[in-house]
Amino acid sequence: MAELKDILYKAPITSTSGNMSKEVKGICFDSRKVQPGYLFIAVKGTQSDGHEFISKALADGAIAVVVEKLPEAISDKITYVTVKDSAKALGIIACNFYGSPASKLKLVGVTGTNGKTTVVTLLFKLFTSLGYRCGMLSTVVNRIVDKEVPATHTTPDPIQINEMLVKMLDEKCTHCFMEVSSHAVVQGRIEGLQFAGGLFTNITHDHLDYHRTFESYIRAKKGFLMACHPMPLPW
Repeated sequence: MAELKDILYKAPITSTSGNMSKEVKGICFDSRKVQPGYLFIAVKGTQSDGHEFISKALADGAIAVVVEKLPEAISDKITYVTVKDSAKALGIIACNFYGSPASKLKLVGVTGTNGKTTVVTLLFKLFTSLGYRCGMLSTVVNRIVDKEVPATHTTPDPIQINEMLVKMLDEKCTHCFMEVSSHAVVQGRIEGLQFAGGLFTNITHDHLDYHRTFESYIRAKKGFLMACHPMPLPW
């Protein structure tokens, strides 16, 4: 558990209402996963808007909510936190809640239209052969040393990423190699993560159904690379 005010550190907060010292037992952005004592982050997704499920989250025991827009009905028993962008806030909150695991190992991201899975897999195998204990997050499969974990997305959601990084640390991993999709950058899924380095493979005119323009696609890739730690990797 952690205090609400601590897991909101560096989140893009615009206003708060209620007790900020509440103990938070868990965090989620899927109202179906809310349990008593949880913080619910209302995220606007491509298919649904989490703001529509705030009442359900509260009914299931959420003690605080993070929103971009306050609901019409306010309870004095609930803490409300308003942010500029709840998707980006989710990434930061997840990092804080799980103790910033990315900062405790060397996290390397690989982005590009093609070749991400190949490069991540090669890096994982190379550093494993050199004696390092490694983790991998990829489109095909996730790995924690010699254990395989099924993959559902090229880049998981922020909660899944941080949970996986914690498990890697529990297994004494020193490195993690992960794919970073342009969708993940735009949707704030890597927000708050501390990358030791980033690799760019290539870029073609794919994914314009999502990004609309090639310029927007380029900005998404650049956004990841600009967020990488500027220091060289101390291998």
